[in-house]
Amino acid sequence: MEARVGVVVEGGQQALNSAHGAVVDAGARKFLQQQSQNKSSLNQQSQIGTVQQLLAGGIAGAFSKTCTAPLARLTILFQVQGMHSDVVSMRKASIWHEASRIINEEGFRAFWKGNLVTIAHRLPYSSVSFYAYEQYKKFLQPIIRERYQGNASADLLVHFFGGGLAGITAASATYPLDLVRTRLAAQRSTMYYRGIGHAFHTICKEEGFFGLYKGLGATLLVVGPSIAISFSVYESLRSFWQSRRPQDSTVMLSLACGSLSGIASSTATFPLDLMRRRMQLEGAGGRARVYKTGLYGTFKYIVKTEGLKGLYRGILPEYYKVVPSVGIVFMTYETLKTFLSRISTSS
Repeated sequence: MEARVGVVVEGGQQALNSAHGAVVDAGARKFLQQQSQNKSSLNQQSQIGTVQQLLAGGIAGAFSKTCTAPLARLTILFQVQGMHSDVVSMRKASIWHEASRIINEEGFRAFWKGNLVTIAHRLPYSSVSFYAYEQYKKFLQPIIRERYQGNASADLLVHFFGGGLAGITAASATYPLDLVRTRLAAQRSTMYYRGIGHAFHTICKEEGFFGLYKGLGATLLVVGPSIAISFSVYESLRSFWQSRRPQDSTVMLSLACGSLSGIASSTATFPLDLMRRRMQLEGAGGRARVYKTGLYGTFKYIVKTEGLKGLYRGILPEYYKVVPSVGIVFMTYETLKTFLSRISTSS
């Protein structure tokens, strides 16, 4: 989801500026020529803009996660069904049935179980991914543009690979928080982990330090394809739509294409996401390990015991989460960016 949001925000911003591109470009060149002596001032403004974007993106992501936390928790609970339970008893499970069980057994607030660590994960994840993306972009631009001189797809490749590498870097740096969030959200009525600190301490004590990195390989395999699919689908749909209906609202265009790209990405990478969730829960709560043969062995075991449908257990709440999540992030990001820009200008 983080990757999809980044694509929508960046693509939406490009779309919003496209109508005025030629005029702004010519004016900018003239202005820079006349104001070359003020480079230090411009650099300072650029740095302020970077901080604003970083803050807006982090808050928007955390707010979106909070709003869609109930659907995110339902997705996780469905994904781990059958791991330690009788698969036959899970075949009749439905979103409404599971939601009712949470309210009756755990209370309404339980929909946000693990959301605090989600927010704690989201803020540094946004920071790392934003900073890493800028660094990778600077590194890749001269290499790719030199190799593909005059090719219009050069910038697309820079964003494609830069975004993928940034996502992998951010996921690796903040992975323990992601694992703890999964374990807290997967708890039902029995509370084995009493909070973020207790979860970290218990995992390190019972499973060792590297227990905080269970399922990292599967997670990194999800991040790369997810960004690739999201970016490719988003850009293709946006270009096709603009060529057919150039008069349509750019905001609605970005929102619609971003949602469709999110659905496409979720469908393609959901089995890997399910496997990584289950691998994150290996040994949780002192339970015996289920998947002992790595990612491929986990895949074979799930297909053998639950069938191919088992790889898509929980896909419906994931679909329901994609559209509002993208919409909330996009609107919150733009609102905060405008607000912070006004504060910076007035000060």
